[in-house]
Amino acid sequence: MILLATDTSGKNGSIALARVPNAAPDCAPSLEILEVIPLAGGTFSAKLIPQISALLSKHGFTRQDIGGFAVASGPGSFTGLRVGLAAIKALAEILQKPIAAVSLLEAVARSTKSGGRVLAALDAGRGDVYIGDYELAGSARMRSERLVTREDFLAEARASLVVTPDAGLARSARAAGRNVEEVAPPVSDAIARIGWEKIQAGETIAPDELEANYIRRSDAEIFAKPNP
Repeated sequence: MILLATDTSGKNGSIALARVPNAAPDCAPSLEILEVIPLAGGTFSAKLIPQISALLSKHGFTRQDIGGFAVASGPGSFTGLRVGLAAIKALAEILQKPIAAVSLLEAVARSTKSGGRVLAALDAGRGDVYIGDYELAGSARMRSERLVTREDFLAEARASLVVTPDAGLARSARAAGRNVEEVAPPVSDAIARIGWEKIQAGETIAPDELEANYIRRSDAEIFAKPNP
């Protein structure tokens, strides 16, 4: 089985191609990452599908060989997420293959080797922070995902290990005496691994059910004039 994973949630993105080797009947199949390629920010709409085609071709596959999709569903860039999710929805609809939607906050939370309760944090701009409250014990159980102020983030962080790829958030949390682990930003290979776990567990969605996990409302929603 070939798994395709994409992440277009940030300024830059990536695509991962992974393979599930044949395993013995009594063994759970593992995932082999074949390649991860970067996507430059601002080019998602023009480059995503051509890059997917080129990646498949490079490894001797066609889109008909894809057995499933994993996609970063947010939070992140409104435009980037819309482009990435639209592409995966179209491919999955054509090929009739399952999709696993992966929260970027879950990918951040699972970047740590620590267990127990962790608070994944991503800088949301405008003085806000995306936080994901997760319990890690073999798998990841989400308690909540929210948009909070910096002050509320530091208050929430009292009871948990903070896991973040954002240096500014890490500095703020450490200065406030919080327990912090700074990690590398997750890319599409992490999305692929988490997505494969979800596919194995049957946690998949149909193309028409795939929605972005924005958490924050768009400016259009925030500033929309109320109906008279």
